[in-house]
Amino acid sequence: MFPIRCFSFLIILFALLSGSVTGYAELADRIVAIVNDDVITLSELNEALEPYVRKISEAGYQPDVEREMRFKLRQDILNNMIDEKLTYQETKRLNISVDEKEIDQQIEQIKAEHFLTEEELKKALVADGYTLEEYRDQIKEQALRIRLINIEVRSKIAVTDKDIRDYYEKHKEDYQGTPKYHLYTILVRVPPSANADQKKAALEKIESIVKELKSGANFDELAKQHSQDVTATAGGDLGLFTLDELSAEFQGTVRQMAEGQISPVLEIPKGYQILMLKEIQKIQGKTLEDARSEIHERLHRELVEKEYKAWLKALRERSYVKIIQ
Repeated sequence: MFPIRCFSFLIILFALLSGSVTGYAELADRIVAIVNDDVITLSELNEALEPYVRKISEAGYQPDVEREMRFKLRQDILNNMIDEKLTYQETKRLNISVDEKEIDQQIEQIKAEHFLTEEELKKALVADGYTLEEYRDQIKEQALRIRLINIEVRSKIAVTDKDIRDYYEKHKEDYQGTPKYHLYTILVRVPPSANADQKKAALEKIESIVKELKSGANFDELAKQHSQDVTATAGGDLGLFTLDELSAEFQGTVRQMAEGQISPVLEIPKGYQILMLKEIQKIQGKTLEDARSEIHERLHRELVEKEYKAWLKALRERSYVKIIQ
């Protein structure tokens, strides 16, 4: 039997004798997935992975965590690439097309939204590793995919009045108006390397500030003088928040506070902090009619996502897809 090693050597020799180093690189590039009549190569997968892998590497994770993240990322990206191949094949099968003028319009819109000239856009793309033509191809593929989804999924979805009423009744509390809490803060920082004496000094400082406040001192002025939070120059004004927007610890504290009240001293990772609840604003609720458009949009989006996943799953099942590890 002819040895496999000899056969591999002859392939490499043929590539070198043909004078094409690029040809050899292409021979060395292996297939990682077969999608009907198309393939996905290792170099294409690595190119898609590269920006994400770079960010993971720069984040400084532990080696075992980074290895696990890279493995999952590779699976996710490869599956996305397979889905893109399948949907692109469907656009060709259904003769879906996009006019080049539409791509031009989208490019112009992107330039206008980001205040970019043609040359500035090209430079930005080069920095991300793309040419303008490659970017145009991406926009075209997205546009084709959107048209495909419109034909295969969106056109078959309808949100009825009953759906909207049922959703409103089921989520009525979401439309009854949500209180917002206007909070101010004073922070005394404690460095991570602080010793017991430094922590004690920081705690004593904020407790003395609390005493001044209880004696009638102005919160804004004390925040400007003593707070080490970024809001100090604004008198400690944090802004308006719903309870859901606050951390679990702050939720429990703010829920018990009345307007004008100062919180107990809170120990947080940054140091010691107090809050002042300036006011509680009640945001007016929405009737069914007020919320109708918002609910319709939400239900429609959820249905499209659900049906698109089901359609894509069915498309994969009737296609030939083989992942080569």
